[in-house]
Amino acid sequence: MEKSEGRKSVSQATAENGMENPGLELMEVGNLEQGKILEEVTQGHSLEDGLGHSSLWRRTLQPFTKARSFFERHAGLFKKILLGLLCLAYTAYFLAACILNFQRALALFVITCLVIFILVCHFLKKFFAKKLIRCLKPLENTRLRLWVKWVFVGASVVGLILWLALDTAQRPEQLISFAGICMFILILFACSKHHSAVCWRTVFWGLGLQFIFGILVIRTEPGFNAFQWLGDQIQIFLAYTVEGSSFVFGDTLVQNVFAFQSLPIIIFFGCVMSILYYLGLVQWVIQKIAWFLQITMGTTAAETLAVAGNIFVGMTEAPLLIRPYLADMTLSEIHAVMTGGFATIAGTVLGAFISFGIDASSLISASVMAAPCALALSKLVYPEVEESKFKSKEGVKLPRGEERNILEAASNGATDAIGLVANVAANLIAFLAVLAFVNATLSWLGEMVDIHGLTFQVICSYILRPMVFMMGVQWADCPLVAEIVGVKFFINEFVAYQQLSQYKNKRLSGVEEWINGEKQWISVKAEIIATFSLCGFANLSSIGITLGGLTSMMPQRKSDLCKIVVRALFTGACVSFISACMAGILYVPRGAETDCVSFLNTHFTNRTYETYVCCRELFQSTWLNGTSMPSFSGPWQDKESSLRSLANCCGLYTSTVCA
Repeated sequence: MEKSEGRKSVSQATAENGMENPGLELMEVGNLEQGKILEEVTQGHSLEDGLGHSSLWRRTLQPFTKARSFFERHAGLFKKILLGLLCLAYTAYFLAACILNFQRALALFVITCLVIFILVCHFLKKFFAKKLIRCLKPLENTRLRLWVKWVFVGASVVGLILWLALDTAQRPEQLISFAGICMFILILFACSKHHSAVCWRTVFWGLGLQFIFGILVIRTEPGFNAFQWLGDQIQIFLAYTVEGSSFVFGDTLVQNVFAFQSLPIIIFFGCVMSILYYLGLVQWVIQKIAWFLQITMGTTAAETLAVAGNIFVGMTEAPLLIRPYLADMTLSEIHAVMTGGFATIAGTVLGAFISFGIDASSLISASVMAAPCALALSKLVYPEVEESKFKSKEGVKLPRGEERNILEAASNGATDAIGLVANVAANLIAFLAVLAFVNATLSWLGEMVDIHGLTFQVICSYILRPMVFMMGVQWADCPLVAEIVGVKFFINEFVAYQQLSQYKNKRLSGVEEWINGEKQWISVKAEIIATFSLCGFANLSSIGITLGGLTSMMPQRKSDLCKIVVRALFTGACVSFISACMAGILYVPRGAETDCVSFLNTHFTNRTYETYVCCRELFQSTWLNGTSMPSFSGPWQDKESSLRSLANCCGLYTSTVCA
């Protein structure tokens, strides 16, 4: 650019001078031509040098380019080789762990078997799904399908009758729980919106699946041990929360203060659930459960997915799984979504309840059993009378999380859980304060007419006692169980589970069952039934939470939501009650009975549940015959240690034989 400008200035100067100096003009022209020649020569040399350098660079990079293209062509092969080497390494590690100590490697064994099962199912579905569909083609015949259906129904009814007759012959009190299920079904049918439209296939399939799962978990030894083991592993896993909360709050607060002991578990569990959701594991499990419920119960894809999601997430998070479909759902489907939210608890608060000391296996079983029962009872109370848009067998697809990496997912999960922790803490403060005020008011009003000790819990214990008895609770335990069921429905499930944990701690610490005519704790069976009956968000405060969450997703259907929310709340509460009845039918005492003679023969100074049971048995086998020495009967008769055992028991408990 500068050179061109220079040329232009020279020519302009020449034009201005005209022909006054012709020698000067010829000299300028010569200089210009020499400059052009030099410039062209220079450019030629630089071009040759550039071509030389580029060819040299290409020759240097040629081996790397060939290697890259080779790896790109055989990327699949290298991936398989690497995967094979990793599998061989893991197999060697797995075998070494199992051979060295199988009991220690039990968790690793279970996880490995689960992964293998998932991979095998994926393989079979990918390569043999079409063949399986062709094998099932004959069942498309209407007459054959009807015949198979009635045979299955008849076999199920006969099997249920035989099972009840044989099983309840040893424990007739279990028939009370079965009568309780029938009572709740009749009440819900009487409250049904459309009696003639009830699909009994959905109802009986839901109850049947709940019953089968209950037998698997509660009755069978492998199922019971598996869920007991799972509950123990969850407790161990949740115990790692102490590491983080102790660092932030200190050991003293974490060990002694509820807010710093239980609420941080919600943050930890929320973080873990967010990671699992980011990895797609939560969506995979939800979709498999929803697919199974959909093909067996005949429910639609969207409502089934929401109810299955409630096993893992809360009542406001589960509808987010089907948010694009909410606006087009029928009233019956929305009712099912609401019922599923009221009938289950979120995975995040599950950890908090376990930290109270509630039996983990019972909580997990109750939450899973509630899903099919929620769909069944929802379709009993609000049957489908509209045409649904989601009858496709393919179901609804769940998207992956929006986070870009696993660290972002963990951070978002912990941050989102802060709101839930604040909500739980605020509700506990508010509801416990309100409960104390209500109790003080009722006590004041009762004293005006010489009724002492009138509280909200006492009123619930009288009103709900018959219902709790129909679940299978012994009559002596009914007042305490009715109290906590009333607290759960009218106040909050957190308060109810905390009260249940207090009863359980008293029993385990060996407190006397009756003190001054008041029962201090409930039996193990009553604890299990109470755990099932409390497992759900069906309380009055949840109405506002449900309406607020769903209204924000579909504001145009606010009137529809308000119209069915109370019916869904009542249905969700009955789901928990029927689950409790199932537990009452299936419960059997587990564990070997304590040899009280050997147990009391040892030196003991502290109270435990076993100590109380054995001392009570010893008191019942002892009588005073007017002499200074008491007499013993049963296994304590003619035992030299009986007198010493009696002295130890009298040091811990009071009895008439201790005088």
